[in-house]
Amino acid sequence: LHLVRHGEVHNPDHLLYERIPGFGLSEAGRGMTRAAAAHIASLGRPVTRLVCSPLQRTQESAEPFAQEFGLTPVLDERVIEPWNAFAGKRMKNAALNPMNWHLLINPSTPSWGEPYASIASRMLEGMHATWDAAESGDAVIVTHQSPIWVAHLAVAGEKLPHSPTARRCALSSVTSFERRTDGSFVEVAYVEPAAAGVDRGAV
Repeated sequence: LHLVRHGEVHNPDHLLYERIPGFGLSEAGRGMTRAAAAHIASLGRPVTRLVCSPLQRTQESAEPFAQEFGLTPVLDERVIEPWNAFAGKRMKNAALNPMNWHLLINPSTPSWGEPYASIASRMLEGMHATWDAAESGDAVIVTHQSPIWVAHLAVAGEKLPHSPTARRCALSSVTSFERRTDGSFVEVAYVEPAAAGVDRGAV
């Protein structure tokens, strides 16, 4: 089961795009998604299930996988970007505004958005559902930075609170898991098949 982050987003104003409509991929981002699909194709295993978040940037990032493997993406709300009180704003400017300081009071929840425990719960549910729906071979979920990293932490049994700046989840990166006989996931690989892009706007 491969969790693939979307490619670079066209975001000239460097806003936190969260779930706001209208944020699609840049031209560089489209190239990055093709690199991610090519990497998974190079593994030489069939991919029989393709899932993505309902947001534009993930649907566009799923297109190379759909073409490569002849699949129709299934939209799943469980793998969507977390909601965030700073949506549509520049994070640096918003954090310096005293009117917003109450939103930063508890980073462990976090107080500015969807609780990490909620993200972990829905992501693991979506991962299990995708695994179960795949008749054979591999499955791909195209999703977002925060959900992928929180899923990584949950699977590893680590604490969910973390600094968003410390996430290991590059644009169009691929984080791969296997499900063991006891029903738990284990992470087996992480790769960055695409060239580095402009990584701004993640929640």
